[in-house]
This record gives sequence, structure tokens and C-alpha cells, in this order.
Amino acid sequence: MKVRFLKVGILVLCYLSISAFVYAAPKNLRVVGSWSSLALYKKFEKPFWTEVLPHAFGGKTKVVMSSLGQVKLKGASVLRAMNNGVFDVVSTVADYVVSDAPGLAGLDLPALALDLKIAKKVVAAYRPVMEDIIAKRFNAKLLAVVPYPAQVLFCRVKIDGLTDLKGKKIRASGWTTSKFIDALGATGVTISFSEVATSLQRGVVDCAVTGSLSGYSAGWGDVTTYLYPLPIGGWDYVITVMNMDVWNSLSKSEQEILSKLIKEKLEIPAWEEADEETIQGINCLTGNGKCDYGKSNNLKLVNVKKEDVQLSKKILVNDVLPAWAKQVTPDIVEKWNNTIGKEVGLKASR
Repeated sequence: MKVRFLKVGILVLCYLSISAFVYAAPKNLRVVGSWSSLALYKKFEKPFWTEVLPHAFGGKTKVVMSSLGQVKLKGASVLRAMNNGVFDVVSTVADYVVSDAPGLAGLDLPALALDLKIAKKVVAAYRPVMEDIIAKRFNAKLLAVVPYPAQVLFCRVKIDGLTDLKGKKIRASGWTTSKFIDALGATGVTISFSEVATSLQRGVVDCAVTGSLSGYSAGWGDVTTYLYPLPIGGWDYVITVMNMDVWNSLSKSEQEILSKLIKEKLEIPAWEEADEETIQGINCLTGNGKCDYGKSNNLKLVNVKKEDVQLSKKILVNDVLPAWAKQVTPDIVEKWNNTIGKEVGLKASR
């Protein structure tokens, strides 16, 4: 009789364990993607959250998907809302939240990574630091880091290089880019991405920084005349994070499935496409080369000068990096030096 009850008990425990796995995933996930007009959202974020993940979770999770433009929460407010339980997952530009977490700004300093090969090394090195910052500041799990196309310069007034920006008002993609712009003798202006085209058209700013394809998709090519392809704004990395309580509610197997799939279906292909999107953006904006995204504009492409590359590095070392180091704690500076600093051969000091 004891043996029989023991067998029954084991069967019950097995059933409960299986049931716990089956029903661990949340029935609903409230997901905020990045900017819905851009390729990252259309080609990767939305398909992943509305198709790939629900299928992988056996169809038991329903996803309600919105975008940054729809929720209309600026800066770090969208992550604060997630922390308060309004959303479960958020994708947003890291530069948008550096006011609440200045350590994140160390990832994408102007002129730090002039190509994707270096950018990938920078992200890999700094990722553990970012994970810790995001967990402590926003009670969130970092799921993915992906780049937008290279953050280049659009101008409605004539320029021939960086020195021509002196005295100009320029929309910056983040405060470190604004510091870079200020060092050139220009004025960095903070304007929401969705408002930039109108601001350029009305003359509120003379130039603006964003990804080449991002700017094309948002209509910046209709309100500017010159394109300067030096990535002075870096790569404007988009971070995807999940509320830590939601993450912890998933079973270990589901956490592994989510981590594996978001890397394979979103992160890796988005990185692979960033270089092509940079080229496509330039093609579409200038009419030089094939444009797969619609009718081309006819902006004048300004050639990048060797002296501008040298100047951008000088400003990074003498102005931007020291300014950033003063905004963060000594331990973050040390972590930066031991990660990104080693990759690019630079050292930050407060």
C-alpha cells in the first residue's frame, strides 16, 4: 500500500511540474517596440513579438504590440512605466534614457566606432556593464542590443565638412553627441525624432543627426539639401528590455527559448542588416545607387575628409570622454576602461 501511494505521489509531482512549465509563460505580453516607421520595427521587432515568440510558447501568449510613437512617452519615461507594470517589454534608443542611467552613454560616444566591426566589439565588451545598470536602475532584464544605421548628418544649409558647423543649430541624437557638436562651435539641440522633419522645414535647426535610412524613411530628405556620412552620432543602439518580474515569472526553459530566439531572429539579423541599411539610406537620399525603399531624394553627398576623422577623434578624447566620465561614478569609469577602453585603446578619467 505504501508503495502504491508513493507511486501516486510521484505521478502527481510530475504532473504539477509539467503543468508549471506549460502555464509559466504570461497569457498577455504588453510590448513597446521602437519607431514603427523604421525598418528595425517593421522587419524584426514586430514579427518577433507577434509571430515568432507566441509560436515558440505554444500559442498560449497573446502579445499587444505598440511603438514609441504610439505611447508618446519621452526619454526614460517609457522604462519607468515598464518598471511600474504598465508594459512588460520595451525597445528604445539607449541615448533616450541616459538621463536616468548615464553609464549607458558610454556605449555610443561620438566617433568611438566608425564602422560596424568596431561597434560589435564595443557592444560585446560593454554588455555585462549594461546588464547590471539596467537591472539596478530599471528593474529590467537586457534582452538585445541592436544598431540603427550609422548616425550621419543632414543639413538644410551648405556644408563642406565639420568646421562649417560652427554657429549652426544642430539636432543631436543624445547628450554626448550634443557635447561633440558644442565642441565644434555649434549648438546641440534636443528634439524628439518624430518632430525633427518639421523643425528642419521651419528652420528651427540647421542640421540634424540620425541614421541614413532612418532619416530617409522619416522624410528628412525632403527638407534638407546636404548629407555628411561621417557617423558623428555613433549607431544609436536600440536596447530591448523586459520587466524583471515578468522575466522571473518565466520558467528556466522559457527564458532559454526567449534568449535564444531573440538573438537568432532579431539581434543577429538586425546587425547584419545595419551596414546594408546605411548604404541604402545614402543611396535613397542622394540618388547615387539603387534604392530599394522608394523614390530617391537628391541630396548632395559631402565627402568625408581625413582631417575631419582626426578632428572627431580629438574631440572625443579631449571633450566628450572627460565630460561623460564626470557624469558617472568611479566604478563605471573603471568598468569602461576595462571593457570598451581596452577595445579601442582609450582611457577615461574623471
